[in-house]
Amino acid sequence: MFKSLNIYITIFLFLITARLAAQQTEKMMLSGTGFGDTKNWDFFCTDGANSGKWTSIAVPSNWELQGFGKYNYGFNKEVNKGKEKGLYKYSFTVADTWKNKKINLVFDGVMTDAEVKINGKVAGEIHQGSFYQFKYDVTELIKFQESNVLEVTVSKHSTNKSINAAEREADYWIFGGIFRPVFLEALPKQHIQQVSIDAKADGSFSAKLLHQGEAQKLVLEVFDQSGEKLGKHQQSLSGNSNLIKTTFKAPKLWSAEFPNLYKAVFSLYDGSKLVHQISKNIGFRTVELRERDGVYINGVKIKFKGVNHHSFWPESGRTTSKTISINDVKLIKEMNMNAIRMAHYPPDSHLLEACDSLGLYVMNELAGWHGHYDTPTGTKLLKEMFARDENHPSIIFWANGNEGGHNTDLDALFTQLDIQKRPVIHPWEIYGGFETTHYREYNYGIGNYDQGRNIVMPTEFLHGMFDGGHGAGLEDYWKAMWSNPLSAGGFLWDFADQGVVRTDKNGILDTDGNHGADGIVGPHHEKEGSFYAIKEIWSPVFIERREITPAFDGKLTVENRYHITNLNQCSFSFKLSRLATQGENTIKTGKIEAPNLKPLEKGLLQMLLPTDWNTFDVLYVTAKDVYGQEIFTWSFPITRPENTLKAALANLSKNKVEVQENANAFILKVADLQLSINKTTGILEQVQNQKGIIPFNNGPFIQEGATNFKNFSLKQDGDNIIISSSFDKKESFNTLQWTIYPSGMVKMQVKYFPESYFTKYVGVNFSFPEEQIKGVEFMGFGPYRVWKNRMKGNQFGIWKKDYNDNSTGEIPFEYPEFKGYYANMYWCKFITKKQSFKVYTDKEDIFLRLFTPKKQKDTTWENMQMTFPSGDISFMNGIAAIGTKTQKPETTGPMGMKHIYYDFEKEPKRALDMTLYFDFTGKN
Repeated sequence: MFKSLNIYITIFLFLITARLAAQQTEKMMLSGTGFGDTKNWDFFCTDGANSGKWTSIAVPSNWELQGFGKYNYGFNKEVNKGKEKGLYKYSFTVADTWKNKKINLVFDGVMTDAEVKINGKVAGEIHQGSFYQFKYDVTELIKFQESNVLEVTVSKHSTNKSINAAEREADYWIFGGIFRPVFLEALPKQHIQQVSIDAKADGSFSAKLLHQGEAQKLVLEVFDQSGEKLGKHQQSLSGNSNLIKTTFKAPKLWSAEFPNLYKAVFSLYDGSKLVHQISKNIGFRTVELRERDGVYINGVKIKFKGVNHHSFWPESGRTTSKTISINDVKLIKEMNMNAIRMAHYPPDSHLLEACDSLGLYVMNELAGWHGHYDTPTGTKLLKEMFARDENHPSIIFWANGNEGGHNTDLDALFTQLDIQKRPVIHPWEIYGGFETTHYREYNYGIGNYDQGRNIVMPTEFLHGMFDGGHGAGLEDYWKAMWSNPLSAGGFLWDFADQGVVRTDKNGILDTDGNHGADGIVGPHHEKEGSFYAIKEIWSPVFIERREITPAFDGKLTVENRYHITNLNQCSFSFKLSRLATQGENTIKTGKIEAPNLKPLEKGLLQMLLPTDWNTFDVLYVTAKDVYGQEIFTWSFPITRPENTLKAALANLSKNKVEVQENANAFILKVADLQLSINKTTGILEQVQNQKGIIPFNNGPFIQEGATNFKNFSLKQDGDNIIISSSFDKKESFNTLQWTIYPSGMVKMQVKYFPESYFTKYVGVNFSFPEEQIKGVEFMGFGPYRVWKNRMKGNQFGIWKKDYNDNSTGEIPFEYPEFKGYYANMYWCKFITKKQSFKVYTDKEDIFLRLFTPKKQKDTTWENMQMTFPSGDISFMNGIAAIGTKTQKPETTGPMGMKHIYYDFEKEPKRALDMTLYFDFTGKN
């Protein structure tokens, strides 16, 4: 009896499950889902690599990455661009359970023209346009329970000139192929065709519903992510187009800070029979443009901390994956960004889904780099974009092309199609209440913005190139943007270097020179220095600068720069550390009570520090967001350079300093150490100890100042030997003094005046053969190098760095780089192939310069200007700034300008002071 009952229950559950499945839209993948998940199709390439023969190819993919056809960057001359076609074939079988259903063949994206046949019959008109989902009704072409043959002829160069102008004559790699998934979908004859949703912050809900076939009733149910029902609405239908309207009580709102999602389930009934059911992820939120004011989300004014983003992966071109999209969004949010612009085309749907669920405001863009689609083509593709993307709560802006690639005939269509009436942007133009001009120089741009009437929101600014742009200049721009009520923030260019794997060049990563090396991260998302600078500058928790003195009371002034989050929803902690060159650091940690501060409010972080806090070297303060993710960790040095120097000088052995002279040099000996200093110039000529010669010499030479040391004299001061130049206001106003101690420690003090009122950098240089360096270990801010206009993002500590000759944005894309400027050096140990030596200072704010990075190919305007002093190793009071692809350093803001030093009529007390202590003994 029980056995029979179980059989009946099993049959009943099977019938119920089958009935429910019949009510859903069913899907059958013909390709893989993306990079890392593909299916092989038969393939024939008409020209270029591996052409003229039938073989197989992974789908989805760009065929160049599979070894076919010709690679091209959009800037290549037209005559040099590949025009090959790809012929695809794939066989599949459809079960007869799909009989009596409507069957669509769906392509998520094909570059560029696609002619489709099923079983030798044309499925529909040739589709033109790469980044848009399109489908064919193939119900009458499908054979059930037997093989069907799908044939697709893809022309990567379109026969429609406006397609090429919008998509392929552009500043990015251009490819060919079926690069997004392909699938069949089966719908009941009576089905929901399209639903366009507007869910407002006040709970009001409206949806435009289109359906096919007979249906009299629609039931709407909304569930939160845990499955709890928010509410239910039932409405009678009239005809095939209906407006569904209802209100839900107190929904949790969607924002980038709290991306609360709901599932809206739409059930279509014919009488009492459920005929079709679909679900959509939605967010309740209101987007409002207030003229001459700003953009409001749920009634809150927003400043966008955004970045431009290409759909890209080195091994697969424009073919990506859900995993790649999620990781992209996580990295963007890790930089404390809250917005993303889809440049310059609609992305994969899974990227929009990641923005919905993880929280990013989105500007979705109809393709058009500098050219635009003709009106018939643009109309068709815009409708396709809306059909796929319109219900994503993350999308708060639409962009009609880019930088002149705007077809203004389509502006009204955006509004007509969009039930939510989201703002439409013309990136680069003044349009619709927005001033979005790209790459405005700081002085002109900010001044113009301050006097304008439009909402200021550059859709591209601080154009990255190699190590320039992005974080370099952002601190100045953001200060201006934050304080300007008409500023809505902006979007940096761009997220990642477009370094593509060249299957035709032994697999190298190619950025097409400086064209694709625009990213904040590398091709495989390697973090550059700007990544961390942006993370600090755009932190929604802003901690005011505080110098730690013995009077420090554990209080830091903090400002809440979130838009919605109260700081009491975040968590804070501190760590005190005694830094060690070997072994573990000594640390003490503690929690900090999160202050009750609403957005834009200021208050205090109060730390309950141990009584011995001032015996530590550094205080770290970490903030984490409501999800437990680090916002940033700030460093507050406690110890001073003179303290570390004092510790280094303690308990040193003493020996007699011996002096010899010849016609040209002072020869000084302390035990096994011997120095040679030129008697006329004071320049260090040679250093030698028991292990041999240390090739550190030929300095100090003053950078951007006169090395006019003269009239040296030698004297004994107790056990010390002092070699000094004389001061003369006209002839030798810069002075040099060497002090040699019985311990073998050598002190150098240079007092100098820069030669000009404006100087690019100032300091002293020495020579050292680069081939002899193995690495350095230093105490200061690291591990990334800095520029005058990119000082943020690093932490104070002891950093050990092995030598490399890496350049940002170039192979091997490994970071941090070795060569460059480093901030707040306390001491540095130079690890050479033969022995090491160490340099200390008792001065704050000394920069260390390590060699000169290899020259990178700048643009013809030479805006980036990676400039370094003469010599090999420098100790500097001021360093150079760096420009962007489109701006010279001085146009990125005050921090990008040259240094200003007053001459003070060469008054010695007002000279710059560079004091260094060298340990050449070989015992460090």
